[in-house]
Amino acid sequence: MKKLLIANRGEIAIRIAHTAALFGLETVAVYSADDSASLHVRRCEAAVELPGVGAAAYLNADAVIAAAVTKGCDALHPGYGFLSESAAFATGCAAAGLTFVGPPPDALLVFGDKARARALAASCDVPVPAGVSGSTTLAEAEAFFDALGPGAAVMLKAVAGGGGRGMRPVISRSELAAAYERCRSEAQQAFGSGELYIEQLLRGARHVEVQVLADGQGGAVHLWDRECSLQRQRQKIVEIAPAVGIAPKVREALAAAAVRLALAADYRGVGTVEFLVTGDSFAFIEANARLQVEHTVTEAVTGLDLVRLQLEIASGRSLADLGLTHEALYRSLARM
Repeated sequence: MKKLLIANRGEIAIRIAHTAALFGLETVAVYSADDSASLHVRRCEAAVELPGVGAAAYLNADAVIAAAVTKGCDALHPGYGFLSESAAFATGCAAAGLTFVGPPPDALLVFGDKARARALAASCDVPVPAGVSGSTTLAEAEAFFDALGPGAAVMLKAVAGGGGRGMRPVISRSELAAAYERCRSEAQQAFGSGELYIEQLLRGARHVEVQVLADGQGGAVHLWDRECSLQRQRQKIVEIAPAVGIAPKVREALAAAAVRLALAADYRGVGTVEFLVTGDSFAFIEANARLQVEHTVTEAVTGLDLVRLQLEIASGRSLADLGLTHEALYRSLARM
């Protein structure tokens, strides 16, 4: 890996460019016409203007890959958002001879489909909330709600969703049909698919996520947890690491479940596995197959550079090569 195209903009593009320079890589930026004066353009050795303006420019997979090929890049980092979780984009990068600094297409396909991710979790003994797996009709959602009995509450979720969009809690049977339609419409607009599934709403649960790192060579570790229970409209506001007041046995079980899921998906790179925690029990809700916005919280408490680790693993190094066994990680944390 010698030259890296950064397929993103703003803060995360600058962040990647900084670490890539320390890693000894030449970097190439991409930008839309209305971003020509943006700082990320000047932080790279070269830059390519993409056709169009706004987000649409950065979502043009063919143009982004063409920019990388034209500039002689041999690798591409997608950052987060935009095309970062697109299996088709990762496949296109491979076809163009570019190393995709992220998970393999098959892992992106699994975790990009929340129903498939839920099924994978269940298959490797990771608890999931009661729910209907797969795309759910309104009639099926109503039947599931009714089966929960008195005091029922559910969460409607977009199959292709993420980032808190395409989700709605429903605590009254009379509100279900309207909520289903609103959620379906929002999911269609945000993700190009109106497919929904339904789960039991776990009232008062804490939202805890586990940072994982896998090398695609049979090795995976966790980098402890973060809590993001403080949210507004299912958008995270505050992240705390580690989660406070979690019983040691629960913390260990969460970490083990996250690693088990990463291995089951043949994952590569960094990712985040999210859970709902109630007392001594927990349930998987989704996995984010990318670098997250909040990755810096984990970096602050572990001293690890997650972007550098992405680059190392994309270059073919294993966790053993990097000295990142669980034993070594615990020793390093004890010295902090």
